[in-house]
Formats: sequence, C-alpha cells, structure tokens
Amino acid sequence: MADFGGTETAGSDSVAPQSLTQSAREKLRQLVARIEKLEEEKKSIADDIKETYGEAKGMGYDTKVLRQVIRLRKQGRQEREEQEQIRDLYLHALGEI
Repeated sequence: MADFGGTETAGSDSVAPQSLTQSAREKLRQLVARIEKLEEEKKSIADDIKETYGEAKGMGYDTKVLRQVIRLRKQGRQEREEQEQIRDLYLHALGEI
C-alpha cells in the first residue's frame, strides 16, 4: 500500500496530491518511469515482429498461416488436439466436413 501520509479526510474517496509523502512521490516517479520505458520497449518489439512478418511475406510465406502456427505452438499438444477435435465436431455438425 502506498504511503499517503495519513492526511486523507474522513469520508473522502480521493487523496489530495500534497498528501503523498516524499518517499511515495519518489516511488511513484520510479514506477511511472519504468512503465514508460517498458511501453517503449513493447512498441519496439512490436515493430520488430511486424518487420519479421514482412520479411516472411517477402519470402513467399503466408503470414496468416504463420500467425496461426505461432499461436498453436504456444499451446500444449493436448490442448491443441482437444480444440481440433471440438472444431472438427462443430464443422461436421454444420455439414462442412
């Protein structure tokens, strides 16, 4: 729990900005700086992934299928097989297979 300095008024749901202790303000600044840095890294990684898919497309790979392969590889074999069985059941029920 953040150290708000105990100056919150009774019955109030908000905390006045000046009620944060110096320590709490510094911790907040550090957290915000870390989050901002991580957001920048996340954007950079997303750009790298997009560029890699572009390379794959340039080499003739189907990126939609490649994304499916990546998603499937994240799953365990048993989970993947169960989903395939259910999908096949649904498709069969709809007369698609």
